[in-house]
Amino acid sequence: MAKLYVGNLSFDTNEDQLKAFFAEVAPVSRATVIRDKFTNQSRGFAFVEIDDAELANKAIAALNGRSLGGRALKVNEAKPQENRSGGGGFGGGNRRF
Repeated sequence: MAKLYVGNLSFDTNEDQLKAFFAEVAPVSRATVIRDKFTNQSRGFAFVEIDDAELANKAIAALNGRSLGGRALKVNEAKPQENRSGGGGFGGGNRRF
């Protein structure tokens, strides 16, 4: 299975539209538009999963730069998610005001 990153996505594009767009090249097992957890507004990117790696590469070649919703998409292989630290970024430090 291959996971593809889809960037520069129109904020109006939903999962069904994304699946239909990719279906021209390869069957999609899952499409997920990433949304803001507070507003549920699209964040302008998504992930698409395709079962066959060869078809996924074909989809990248065919759809990268093509327009969907008036925007040229960036389609490439998704990078593995990095581990996030649980820290809040408020380090010790001896600040004086």
